[in-house]
Amino acid sequence: MLHVCASAQEQTDRLCDAVCAALRADLAADGHALLVVSGGRSPATLFDALAAAPLDWSRVTVTLADERVVPADHADSNAALVRAHMLRGAAASARFLPLVEDPADPQRCAVRAAAQWRALAQPPSVIVLGMGEDGHTASLFPGAAGLPAALDPGCADAYVLISPPAAPYPRISLSLAAILQARRLLLSIAGHAKRTVFEQASEPPPRAQWPISFVIQQTRVPFDAFWTA
Repeated sequence: MLHVCASAQEQTDRLCDAVCAALRADLAADGHALLVVSGGRSPATLFDALAAAPLDWSRVTVTLADERVVPADHADSNAALVRAHMLRGAAASARFLPLVEDPADPQRCAVRAAAQWRALAQPPSVIVLGMGEDGHTASLFPGAAGLPAALDPGCADAYVLISPPAAPYPRISLSLAAILQARRLLLSIAGHAKRTVFEQASEPPPRAQWPISFVIQQTRVPFDAFWTA
């Protein structure tokens, strides 16, 4: 379902409420919760809001839907963004699992990330995704080598190594199969261009031209998108 928000602040507030509701449900039911977030620049305000959310963050594990294979202190690191904007205040006690250990060996990073996911042995309480104007989500970019395998519902690897056609770094990304293990999926998008892509990607059938279409059109996991101009 697409929720239209009147402002960026309303979008942040509603996303924060949805994330917290999912985490609280799993904390109550299982005693622990798993939050998976995406990077980029737009999630910073959501991360700031989550940092102040009144949750028992000591029982929450946080990890990433995707990551650029760069050092942990790099300006383009999603892990650095999470550390700077979310893992502080009330959320400082959360357990954080980054994806890149040795940026000189991208394939080893992907293998280690997949093993880390298996060791968690729990479905994500909620995954927060973004979307590019090209229809990519996480780091599932149209035209990328390895995309067909990453979109295969039977993919055995939770994380895959992706080399986007026009990006400066290789990426590690959740596969579609791993994304669909979540108990809830949320999508944050802004701007009229992305609204148009969202609407195009909502028309069956799902197509690799818009990887996000496989998330929008699936019926396995509750899915909500929040859009603002």
